[in-house]
Amino acid sequence: MSTSDATPPSGVITLDALDLAALIASRVCHDVISPVGAIVNGLEILEDEKDEGMRGFAFDLIKKSAAQASARLQFCRIAFGAAGSAAAMLDLGDAEQVARGFIEDQKTKLTWEAPRQLLLKNKVKLLLNLVLVATTTIPRGGVIAVTSEGEGDATAFRIVATGPTARVPGNVVDLLAGRAPDDRVDAHVIQPFYAGLVAKAANMAVTIEAEIEGERIVTKATNVSA
Repeated sequence: MSTSDATPPSGVITLDALDLAALIASRVCHDVISPVGAIVNGLEILEDEKDEGMRGFAFDLIKKSAAQASARLQFCRIAFGAAGSAAAMLDLGDAEQVARGFIEDQKTKLTWEAPRQLLLKNKVKLLLNLVLVATTTIPRGGVIAVTSEGEGDATAFRIVATGPTARVPGNVVDLLAGRAPDDRVDAHVIQPFYAGLVAKAANMAVTIEAEIEGERIVTKATNVSA
């Protein structure tokens, strides 16, 4: 990790563009490598196996894993990608769709009550990244509820994660604020750190706290007054 020439506030880490891009790329690869690996395994079974039952299993594995890889790439394209120019607008309805594809599984469900509207891309990117952070607060699964209030530039978000043993992971609050243990950011912690960068770009402040210890974690993104 290297830093820029500008002096950041005390304790805040500044990554140069190349380091940030490399760490985000590593995170995206981490998200897609599992389903891609499963596709490869399925193809190997088809190549070697003559039993129709096993071939059917392989086809199901490939189909499921391909859908999962596609969903993760679509999510990462918006959450981490450029998504057009700096002033590009993104649809909250599209954000809901990719979030469902990425988040929902047998353990975790998503409820989305943020009305469909076009917002500046950094607001939408922030929301998706905070939904991703919310999944880490309920390691045994549960429900993530997304709501919004206001319209346009005044839109604010609230994300409630409810599940057994819900807790705020260590260092997440610091990472959202641009700080890290031992002043070091790696691919394992880049996502909440990146979420903090997007929050600054969107001129929003993020808070995350346990509303009910061991059961409910609330994340809020509110607009910073000019």
